[in-house]
Amino acid sequence: MKNLQTMKQSVQKGFTLIELMIVIAIIGILASIALPAYQDYTAKAQASEAYVLMDGLKTSASEYFHENATFVGYALPGTANLSGKYGDITLKAAGALALVTFLYTFDGGVNSGKTAELATADGADWDCTGGDLADARKPSACH
Repeated sequence: MKNLQTMKQSVQKGFTLIELMIVIAIIGILASIALPAYQDYTAKAQASEAYVLMDGLKTSASEYFHENATFVGYALPGTANLSGKYGDITLKAAGALALVTFLYTFDGGVNSGKTAELATADGADWDCTGGDLADARKPSACH
């Protein structure tokens, strides 16, 4: 009788191999769901840098337009921060079509090779729908 109780106690200790495999399978399923969501979050966070930097140029462009009634001759301010961690801003167009367009080209990170644009024709209404960056990665105001 004593031997039977000892055997039952020794059998009850620890996890079985199948229990461990089930736990590992559950962790794998959760990771496969979480990883794409994390990558989307990372891509959107990196893309927001472009719009934050270009947003800082809106004031100078708007002031230039209101003083000159055109964007002809507009140039990026020398004091502007035109580089970010994931890319650089360039002036895509100014004046030729009576509008100004800032172009952010991603050269690193998840969005590498993509572009984001911010354009205006009057210095007041800004459009951020240009560029080849996926709409899901743009700020909600751009949709």
